[in-house]
Amino acid sequence: MAEDRGQKAEGRRQKAGKLLVIVGPTAVGKTALSLQIAERFNGEIVSADSRLFYRGMDIGTAKPSAAEQAQMPHHLIDICNPDETLTLGEYQRLAYQMIDAVLANGRLPILVGGTGQYVKAVVEGWGIPEIPPHPALRHALEALGGIELARWLQLLDAKAAAKIDPRNVRRVIRALEVTLVSGRPISDLQRKTPPPYDIHMLGLIRDRDTLYQRIDQRIDQMIAAGLLAELEALREAGYGRSLPAMSGLGYQQLWAYLKGEMTLEEAVERIKFETHRFARQQNTWFRQDDPRIVWFEVGEDGVETAVLDQIQSWLYSQLA
Repeated sequence: MAEDRGQKAEGRRQKAGKLLVIVGPTAVGKTALSLQIAERFNGEIVSADSRLFYRGMDIGTAKPSAAEQAQMPHHLIDICNPDETLTLGEYQRLAYQMIDAVLANGRLPILVGGTGQYVKAVVEGWGIPEIPPHPALRHALEALGGIELARWLQLLDAKAAAKIDPRNVRRVIRALEVTLVSGRPISDLQRKTPPPYDIHMLGLIRDRDTLYQRIDQRIDQMIAAGLLAELEALREAGYGRSLPAMSGLGYQQLWAYLKGEMTLEEAVERIKFETHRFARQQNTWFRQDDPRIVWFEVGEDGVETAVLDQIQSWLYSQLA
């Protein structure tokens, strides 16, 4: 296994090249700008948005349209069914494979997304423990409850406990699962080996009021485009409410409506409220990387030209 990882790393070193990364909160305008950048600089888009993995979940995830995907190659979209699980380690391997394939074709890979954990796993080269899920153990841990889970993680791996939000029960359970199965703290297994790419990171922001307006407009458009019908079709196909894929914003609130737990109007307002909160969390996550990310405020006069000029300067600076 170690030899395989070494061979893969060596392969990436041999194919090393430039990697552009575009991050920012939901609805900020990443898709539109990344398409423009890809067209200008002969690029292909590699998704770093965990919500786009699932087939049949198009409207609620704001997946790039068929026309947008036809306009420019997109990778790591529609790669699993809603009842399948793609681990962070599996995503990281797929992302490196796609990036290397794009580079081998003489094009610019553009990693685009708002899922900070997936972006960092690729950019920082996280060491991800290859411990498969243990359903029985997870079930037993879930029964302990959030407070007790956080206490056990603090006892077994204080470093991991300091980094993981105790409210994120899934991550706490995963950390305990890895620690208990491997016999080693997960923090010891998560060493970072930065990939050999020449990485340039751009961040997109908007003022909060404008971002919230865009989020609300997008959600209204999703409802008008048939988000409820999309969920009903998924339910009829046998995909249940408890699936991790169904915990995504929009789907979980509309499930509550279908179960009679709230009105449709209440569900839509709840989607908007929770999406605002999610956007704030995304901004907080990416802002931790301020020294590496060059930020641009979308919507300002001349910002698109400034972005394109900076990318061109980065791409050709070493050729001067």
